[in-house]
Amino acid sequence: MAATNHPKTPQKKGRKKKFQVKKLLLGAVIAAILAVICGMGMYILIMLNGAKILSENIGKMDAPESTHIYDVNGVEVSKLYRENRESVSIKDIPQKLKDAFIATEDRRFESHAGVDLYSMGRALYTDILHRSAVEGGSTITQQLAKNVFLSSQKTAFRKVSEVSIAIELERQFTKDQILEMYLNRIYFGSRAYGIKAASMVYFNQPDLNKLEVWQIATLAALPKAPSTYSPIENPANSKERRAVVLKLMADQGYITEAERAAAVDIPYVAPVNKTNEQYATFMDYVVKEAESVYNITEEELLTKGYKIKTTMDSKTQLIMEQTYANPNFFQKDAADGEKIQSAMVILNHQDGGIVGMIGGRDYKKKTLNRVFSVRQPGSAFKPIAVYGPALESGNYNPYSKMQDVSKTYGNGKGYTPNNYDNTEHGEVTMFEAVKRSYNLSAVWLLDQIGVRTGVKFAEKLGIKMDPKDNNLAIALGGLTQGASPMSMASAYSAFANQGTQNKSHAINQIEDSKGTIVAAFKQEKKDLISPKTAYYMTLLLQGVVDGGTGVRAKLDRPAAGKTGSTGLDFKGLEKYDSNVWFVGYTPEWTAAVWEGFDNTDIKHYVTVGSGSTAAIFKEVMSKALAGKPVKPFVKPNGVADLTEPPKSISDLAAVYAPMTKTVSLTWTPLQDSKVIYQVFRSDSKQNQAQMITQSPTAEVFDTTVSPGETYSYYVVPMNTDTSIAGDKSNIAQIAIPADGAVLNPLNPSPLPGGASPSPSPDGNKPSPSPSPSPNGGTGNGGGGKPSASPSSSPSPSPSTKPSPSPSPSATPATGAGT
Repeated sequence: MAATNHPKTPQKKGRKKKFQVKKLLLGAVIAAILAVICGMGMYILIMLNGAKILSENIGKMDAPESTHIYDVNGVEVSKLYRENRESVSIKDIPQKLKDAFIATEDRRFESHAGVDLYSMGRALYTDILHRSAVEGGSTITQQLAKNVFLSSQKTAFRKVSEVSIAIELERQFTKDQILEMYLNRIYFGSRAYGIKAASMVYFNQPDLNKLEVWQIATLAALPKAPSTYSPIENPANSKERRAVVLKLMADQGYITEAERAAAVDIPYVAPVNKTNEQYATFMDYVVKEAESVYNITEEELLTKGYKIKTTMDSKTQLIMEQTYANPNFFQKDAADGEKIQSAMVILNHQDGGIVGMIGGRDYKKKTLNRVFSVRQPGSAFKPIAVYGPALESGNYNPYSKMQDVSKTYGNGKGYTPNNYDNTEHGEVTMFEAVKRSYNLSAVWLLDQIGVRTGVKFAEKLGIKMDPKDNNLAIALGGLTQGASPMSMASAYSAFANQGTQNKSHAINQIEDSKGTIVAAFKQEKKDLISPKTAYYMTLLLQGVVDGGTGVRAKLDRPAAGKTGSTGLDFKGLEKYDSNVWFVGYTPEWTAAVWEGFDNTDIKHYVTVGSGSTAAIFKEVMSKALAGKPVKPFVKPNGVADLTEPPKSISDLAAVYAPMTKTVSLTWTPLQDSKVIYQVFRSDSKQNQAQMITQSPTAEVFDTTVSPGETYSYYVVPMNTDTSIAGDKSNIAQIAIPADGAVLNPLNPSPLPGGASPSPSPDGNKPSPSPSPSPNGGTGNGGGGKPSASPSSSPSPSPSTKPSPSPSPSATPATGAGT
């Protein structure tokens, strides 16, 4: 059978085509559903991711803030920060400033929900066109999300996270809250974070409401590229970008055309801002005190936005830094280029506040603060270890007599001090000894009052003494460890403040970022020494400045102080020093200045003497106190005026009456009703003069003489109100004849051959140099209460008056007036 063909019918072909269209439509519907599901899933994932990131890092929303430091007058002088940042509330941000950032960074800020799809599309188109990620398209909310939580690297994942966080931010915070966080976090260049820090850096303006339109536009121009558009670094670029911002503001109706035109060409002048290196020593100490006293860590100070009220006088601190930057106040650099170092601290002794502090020449942050480095204080320690405790004992006053003679202490095998010029001055007043910084008299006096007394007094004033310091060397500042400028200034502050010492401190008060006081200084006042001792010490130390070793510290106002130096042990360099000091005060402030090398050796030592530190004291204090009223040192209530000693007697005469076996002593009385006369006598058996009587009149009869003995007499006048004694008189020497001796009326000397006796060795000694009196004049070098010991008895002044003529019935003294 023949095969039969069966052609395909058209109906079958049509059914297949209809089936394919349905399948396609069905696939499209399924795809759409899947897309919606995926989109919803993606959206949910994005939202969950944003919520998760935000919840885990919500603490980061609180931006770290700078801590502000204020001086004693309430003027802001510095900041402590990791980032120079200060937060400001949205209510304190003017509307034009908010408008400027919205116009420039996110014109649809008020209407979008965290993401501006239009801007994102534009940015995507630009990126595709340039084949790289060059356009951001981020809203203010997205910028905040990136700033707080993400890196600046442009990747797809980061962008998705940015979007998710931005959406979540919009869900949890208001627009004002988001804008506030944004303006407080963004970087403006020049180490300024946040709008308020930027306002201070670029315009020195802490009040944002006082910013002008051109300044607002300048700030709004910065976030795009802080370095490129910085008015300080690139003023031309800044001005050009400012013009763009002003046009955007005008186009969007935030400012008028007239405002735009007026602001576009105003020239920028950078303000003079303090560098963070100014006040560096003081700022470092503030951090240290906050940590050690108030338990506020440096990390907290750098991030928590505290406000710290300090005791610093910024004018004085700046003067100190300018002085220390001037090489003319210091000796030349060593041969190897090393600079001599120095440190200075000033205290307000009335409350203990640190007025100023500098830890070294060219001091850098976080380096050695030499204000707290211990050094040998030299003679600056004499008021602390010797004269202070002597005055406090009540047995001495500034006119007391002291022995400035060479002596070996310790049974002849111990300590043998010397004066700096290897001379001796015999008997001197405390005034003279302090004024000229005599070493021998200081050691003698410490030996008299006892080393332990000196140690205890120093410890009372806050000087840390070593157990090995129980020796006479401390009279000259020879300490085992030494003393720091801070401890020396604190010790002297008790002299300056009528015996009361206040605790030294740099911080008065600390407030947190909300204005709550979290720490405050509690005054610690100690009455350490009597007001009388402090007043007498001030009189002594005024003499040092007015005409003694510290004359280079003399100001145009009352000042008191003491120089100090410690010598070298290197052979051939003994005349130079390892440390030099000046510690002194005015009625207002107490200061200590030290100078020397960090490490003393044969190449590094002091050649300029303590006059250098005195000159630094004068330079700083005179400028710092300029314009302040001149105040005197006030005598404390209940302390009597320090009266000068009575004038000395120069015509003492002694006459022996054989009939009564009595020596008659006579002299010219002083014209002072408050004087009593103390009569002293020595003989061949008793070399030490003993007081035999006191008399209110200028005539005394000694009835206790022995035949064949030779006697020496002198008289010391003493004020009965103050117990201050004058110099001893000339010595009247007389020999009592043996029983039955015949006197030659032509030569009545009972000595063999009729020879006159030799003058007493003391009789040829000159009187001490005049010492300053309390009113600024000079005294006669008189002394304090005499002692029976020749080592503490005054030396005579030479007499020029002849002895009275002898009567026929009496044997006159010979050698009177020598």
